[in-house]
Amino acid sequence: MKRIILILSVVFGLTALSPVQAQKSDKQISKQLKSKATKKAREEAKMYKKQGFYVAQGALPMDIQLENAWKKQLQEDQEGYPKYIIATGNSVSESQTAAKLQATETAKLELAGTITTNVLAIIENNIATQQLTGEEAAAVTKTVGASKNIIAQELGRVITLFEMYRKLNNGNLEASVRLAYDSKTAKDAAKKVIRKKLEEEAELVQDKLDKLLNF
Repeated sequence: MKRIILILSVVFGLTALSPVQAQKSDKQISKQLKSKATKKAREEAKMYKKQGFYVAQGALPMDIQLENAWKKQLQEDQEGYPKYIIATGNSVSESQTAAKLQATETAKLELAGTITTNVLAIIENNIATQQLTGEEAAAVTKTVGASKNIIAQELGRVITLFEMYRKLNNGNLEASVRLAYDSKTAKDAAKKVIRKKLEEEAELVQDKLDKLLNF
């Protein structure tokens, strides 16, 4: 009886410790992430300042913006893939507002391009395992490849990681922005757009369409 009580005590003791150990592990990961982000942010901030960039009045300091940006860029999902898709946009205009808007739109198009490329790679892999004719496969590839602009329009709220500016010799202003978008949300948005376009243009039966977009 004493032996059973001893075994149970050990088991309950280990069970009680495991959440603490898990919590400690999470803290260690967070600390490592912050350290790496801080190092990269300092390096990048030094480079941007040397090039004449500055942040808008009232915005967070450049170092902090870049550190927050790198924290997002270094995050991974449970499968080890990047948690966020990142894109950068630059634009030159006569005003800060116009330069920022144009740079943001450029970054959104880059985001959409990355999303489209990633989804197309998955769909092409699915094409190889499905019984599609050569004509159907070509139609699918063409339709997905042409979806970038629509996906850019369908993107929801993007996260602005940083925005900075510099004055050029001709008096114009250059804006540089970096955006982030959740990878899972991006995939869902792309699937919605691509499904609609494939239904309209590729004329696939529902069963084949479901299998192609099964990701």
